[in-house]
Amino acid sequence: MSDWSLAKLLSGLHDDIQQKLAISRRSFAHPGTKGGASESVWLEMLKAYLPQRYQAESAHVVDSLGQFSDQIDIVVFDRQYSPFIFKYQGQTIVPAESVYGAFEAKQAINAEQVRYAQQKVASVRRLHRTSLPIPHAGGIYPAKALIPILGGILTFESDWSPAFGEPLERALDVADEIKRLDMGCVASHGNFTFDPKARRYAFAPEGRPATAFLFNLISTLQFSGTVPMIDIQAYAKWLS
Repeated sequence: MSDWSLAKLLSGLHDDIQQKLAISRRSFAHPGTKGGASESVWLEMLKAYLPQRYQAESAHVVDSLGQFSDQIDIVVFDRQYSPFIFKYQGQTIVPAESVYGAFEAKQAINAEQVRYAQQKVASVRRLHRTSLPIPHAGGIYPAKALIPILGGILTFESDWSPAFGEPLERALDVADEIKRLDMGCVASHGNFTFDPKARRYAFAPEGRPATAFLFNLISTLQFSGTVPMIDIQAYAKWLS
């Protein structure tokens, strides 16, 4: 009988994330420094555990029309099929076609931070995305339909008590679909996800929220398929 325990491994992953977030909140007085430390904790987890076809970075997103998103704390994007990634002086810029998800990382969830995350996610979803027909040995496949870009918020704790109740539901409820947050994690309390069929949120107060969020994100990405074939020439016109 092996001495390994899957339950202990998964529990340890969450405990590690929660402890790092708690240390960041306690140890840094400056709000910007505190926020940056929390963002780094989430990024570190995603970089370590997402399949290698995905990459996670703090980034801006750009489209072939020359429009840019706001700065996004965590952009999950394709690294297998998207050849156009720009880095300069510590700034990362990725093409809109390569984006799978955009997340904001905050110390605590409240109405103001939910609105802020909704605006940030919307700035990515508004961008133009190209999709080319795909050549193959037997001919050409039609251009792939654009995949929905996931949006969410990641925090250590909640300013509400209880964390999951009417105030959070009211903050998450938006008429404009472009601002919709699909998922979120409050590491001290649980997770929430939007059910597009039921048109409502499901709240899960779980013992290991960070691990549960990671698994839910990976599962959702699996069903998203691959990003569309980017039209590089649409970007190349900016060379002239």
